[in-house]
Parts: sequence; structure tokens; C-alpha cells
Amino acid sequence: MSTVRERSVPREAARRRPATPAGSPRGPGGAGRGTPWPYLLIAPAVLGMLYLLLYPLGRALLISVQDFRLRQLILGDAEFVGLRNYRTLLGDPEFWEVVRRTFVFMAVCVLAIMVLSTLVALMTERLGRVARTVVLSSLVLVWAVPVVAATTVFQWLFHSEFGIVNETLTGLGLDSYEGYTWFAHGGTAFAIVVVLIVWQSVPFAAITLYSALVTVPAELYESARMDGAGGTRVFRSVTFPLIRPIFMLVLSLEVIWTFKAFVQIWVMTRGGPGEATTILPVYAVQTALSGQRYDLGSAASMLTVLLMSGVLVLYFRQLFRQEGEQL
Repeated sequence: MSTVRERSVPREAARRRPATPAGSPRGPGGAGRGTPWPYLLIAPAVLGMLYLLLYPLGRALLISVQDFRLRQLILGDAEFVGLRNYRTLLGDPEFWEVVRRTFVFMAVCVLAIMVLSTLVALMTERLGRVARTVVLSSLVLVWAVPVVAATTVFQWLFHSEFGIVNETLTGLGLDSYEGYTWFAHGGTAFAIVVVLIVWQSVPFAAITLYSALVTVPAELYESARMDGAGGTRVFRSVTFPLIRPIFMLVLSLEVIWTFKAFVQIWVMTRGGPGEATTILPVYAVQTALSGQRYDLGSAASMLTVLLMSGVLVLYFRQLFRQEGEQL
């Protein structure tokens, strides 16, 4: 009887315990779903981020549908013109030539970046501890170099009179490169810009891919080699399928990086010689500054965003479709 009575006390106390109202705080410290404090704490950061991201985009979109020149910049009496600026750009053959050059530039840079970074990551994985530390440290140092500083160094390297490149080539017996003006020829200027972009991008991609490679279990490599698979077969059948999500993420980031490259080209060539290195971001700035046509420059910027978004949407759509087929 005493045992039954002692066990019944907690049940009766539980019946008399008041029910917790809906939406009241639960858990340790009174934290629960109903309290607004977590949202209030992150609200300043979220609002600041939205302001920094959305306001410039909205402002550029507004200017792109107005007649906005130097007078309107000073007085602020811009007139709404609808899609006139977009029709002007889309009807200009020069704009489509810049679009073609931008996609060629992006394809060359991204292909070189992904191939070189993959090779560097594979090489780093096979090195010893000391050599691997040296390689990774060198990559981090290259990655840490400011963009403008790296661009200035490349300008010095290819200087017509004092550049190390001309001095080296002349010392090797190639006298035709004595005083050669690299930035006066469209092909060589384009190639130098590509080399600069690739040199700045490989460290990030290589370090990221290396971090993915070290997660591949060693047992899979041993099983593949026991089955007689060579290095290429192992990479295609074992390594790449496991690091594919990271590889695709790096690829998408490099597409964005190269598509919006502006500082390197503007500092080095300003889009020249002629228009050999003019891609869409440079074209937008040139259009806005050359004749104070800020409306056309903003329209070019918005078209750049649309084209880049379209490329990424098609890319992710294909990626998700392939992932679905594998699943």
C-alpha cells in the first residue's frame, strides 16, 4: 500500500501542475520559439547586409530606366524613359562584340584555372609534410597579394624598356623582343590579363580542392590499384566523383570571379589597346564615364548581372539534373 501511495503522488502532482501556455518559452533558461530575442540580435547584421547589397542594385536599376546624365546627377531631375537605354545597347553591334569577348575571356580563364588548380592540388596531396607546407604557404602568400599590387607588378614585368620579361627573352637570343611593347598589341595584352587572372585565382581553387582531396578514404585508392586501375582511371572513377560537389562549387565561384573582373583590366590596360581587353564590366564603366552616360552604363551593368545569372542558372540546372540521375 505504501508503495502504491508513494508512486501515486507524482501522478497527482503532475495532474495539478498548470499546463504551459502555447507560445511560452520552453527549455533551459527560458529560451524557446516564442521569444523574439534571436531575431532582434541578428536584425542589425541582416539589415546592413540587405542595404549594402540591394540598395546599389536597386539604384542601378532605377538609373537604367531614366535619362540620367551629368545634369541629372547634379540637379536630380531625371526623366523616366522606360527600356530605351536597353534598346540602345541591344541594338549596338559593339555591345554584342563585348559580350562575345567576355564569354571567350571567361571560358579561357576558367578552363586554365580549373586545370592548373586540380593539378596543383593532386601534386600537393602526394608531397611530404615539409614540401606540402612550403607549397601551401606559397599559395596562401600569392592569394594574399592585393589585386592592385599584383597588377602593378605584372605591368613592371612586361614593361617595354625595364621589364624582366623582355630582358630575359633578349638574353636568350630573341633580339626581336628588345623594347617590345606588350600592351600595344591586342593579342599579347589579352594574354597577359588572362595570365594575371589565372595566377590570382589558382591559389584559392587549389587549396579548396586539396582540402577536398584529403577527405577521400585511402582504402578506395588501395582497392582501385589492386584492381589494376592506373592514375587516370583512379582519378576518373574514385577521386572526381567524391570531390565533385566541391569541384563544381569552385567552378561556379571562378565563373563569377572572371565574369566580373574589372580592377586588373582597368589598372593595366583600361580596356585597350583599342577594345582588345574590354569586357562587360569595363564596357559599363567606359560608357558611363566617356560621355557621362550613366544611364547606359547602368543598363550595361544590369545586362551583365542578367547574363551572369543566366549562365549560373543553366549551370546549376545541369548540375542538379546530373546529381538527380546519379541518385
